[in-house]
Amino acid sequence: MDWKQAWSTTANTTNSALDSLAPVCVPFAVRWDLAADRRDKLRTPEHLKALMAAQKEHNAARSTHATAKSQQLTARAASNNPFAAGRRAARVASKAAARHERDTRAKLKAARVNYPSTLKARAIQAHSLHTVPTVITSVVMSGAHLTVWPAATSAVLIGANVAGLALGRRKVRVPVDASVSLEERQLMERLDPSYWVEHAPDRGLSGTVTTPPAMEPGGIWCEIRLDGTWTVKTLADKADSIRALLGARTALRIRITSASRGGWAALTLATRSAAAGVSSLWTPDRIPSDPLSMSLGLDTETGDEVLIPFDERLLVSGASGTGKSWSFRPLMATAHLRGDLLLIDGKGEEATVWEHACRVAVERDEITDAVDDAHAEMTRRKADMKQRGISVWDGRQLTVVVDEGQVILALISKDKDRLQRLIELSSLGRSRGVVLWWATQYPLTDGGAPGVHKLIAPNLLTRFSLRVAGTTQAQVALDDCAHYAPHQIPEGREYRGHGYLKGYGPRMLRTWTLDDTGVRKLPKSIWTPDRSTGGQSPRTLALVKETASSGALSNRDRVLAAVQAGARTAKDVADRTGLNKGTVSREIRALTGDGAVHRTADGRLLPGQQAA
Repeated sequence: MDWKQAWSTTANTTNSALDSLAPVCVPFAVRWDLAADRRDKLRTPEHLKALMAAQKEHNAARSTHATAKSQQLTARAASNNPFAAGRRAARVASKAAARHERDTRAKLKAARVNYPSTLKARAIQAHSLHTVPTVITSVVMSGAHLTVWPAATSAVLIGANVAGLALGRRKVRVPVDASVSLEERQLMERLDPSYWVEHAPDRGLSGTVTTPPAMEPGGIWCEIRLDGTWTVKTLADKADSIRALLGARTALRIRITSASRGGWAALTLATRSAAAGVSSLWTPDRIPSDPLSMSLGLDTETGDEVLIPFDERLLVSGASGTGKSWSFRPLMATAHLRGDLLLIDGKGEEATVWEHACRVAVERDEITDAVDDAHAEMTRRKADMKQRGISVWDGRQLTVVVDEGQVILALISKDKDRLQRLIELSSLGRSRGVVLWWATQYPLTDGGAPGVHKLIAPNLLTRFSLRVAGTTQAQVALDDCAHYAPHQIPEGREYRGHGYLKGYGPRMLRTWTLDDTGVRKLPKSIWTPDRSTGGQSPRTLALVKETASSGALSNRDRVLAAVQAGARTAKDVADRTGLNKGTVSREIRALTGDGAVHRTADGRLLPGQQAA
């Protein structure tokens, strides 16, 4: 047996156990030392002199009072008349002596308070009060066998006092990794229980004790014991005091949450990001095998991948410059590869990148047509589901993405019919496989230019927010999780694509990103209303370098074929092709301009060659 190794292991285990017990005893030791220090400071020569004078005066008063009482008894014995002059004089003198003794006793008590005995002496006196009686009790109670429990109880009390002081004064050594930065080292030293308890009262944090801090992938973590009336909420309200106590920089994120047990809080200092060593570039490999979930990004504190529902309505908020578009693209790419994607782009920049891959709508007539088509598809699926006797759509999901929401609402706010269709998409579409995703820079539901309609916002249950402008926007962006404070996310480039997910907890996430090149590599699949049938399988999840021709007729070719087949009005074309009236009108205008279709004076449509 290696005795040296065994001794080392035993010593390390013992030290670890003592280190874990030390924070519990720190408040007791601190109170002891403060009381002892206060007593030592009062034990001055001036106070000693006053105490000795008070003791001398009190002793003299006691002697005078004793003499007066003796004289009063003598006067009573000399005369039976209570009103005799001798008895009255003796009585008055006795009362005066008693009053003087009380006054000197009060002065002596005050002098003893001003010059107290040492705390060590008081402790010895206190322990003597129970040690001597318990030893006597043990002897008296002993019969055939020695009864030791009274004396043992007294010894345990004395040992607990000594052990509590020893553990409370123990300097806990915080293990600090050599890889930590200077800032992290300073923060961990100030989170040490001995430093915390000594300086916490100066910041209004008396009654809180930390545990030795630990280095986690997302930064520094420790627990704080809450004594007295402290709660996690009241401690969180003192975040500025904690920042000042630790000397932490203003931009450092401090998170205070409930620990795994009552009466404790968990403190996290985000000095690191667990996602720092992982590339943020999204690829189809990031798509989960579960068809009902999709990957949003990584937890910056734990490094875990965060999944959100694929078939749930979504609200993404983020001020300009926060990386909203790049963060939103991986989710759109997932929807495109798994089903059908319809992008309604109020600004137009995103549509420029996506127009080769999916159906986009930018201009007013394109946007109104897109809303009409999506609503008509939702209505068609309802009838199809009823005919097949199912309650949930079992075919391809049509994801309708609105970006930027404020521009779209401003465009159709006066068109009550289309606004109502958009509202119905948000409330009725999910079970029919038509899911609305909404993105906006201005997460507001009131005012002259809201970013999301007040009847649409309650239906968007999954919510992710990057940095927003203020508390009002945070309330709309995260609803009852606005206390995550997305408006306090720093503005630096390193925080682009960082935000909070409603219901996940106040832990910051770093989203995946997809650049323009990645979008252009996506396979082409332009959604049209007649393509979404039940039971279709999703496309292969792969990126391609070149956009292959799908072989399917475009809307323009279908309109031209219908006219060549004998359709003479827009209604006839719409009936033959299944396209909505807006799309038919747009394609007819384009074909007329090209000369492929000719419109007669009475409005009839003729192929270009036949008209010639």
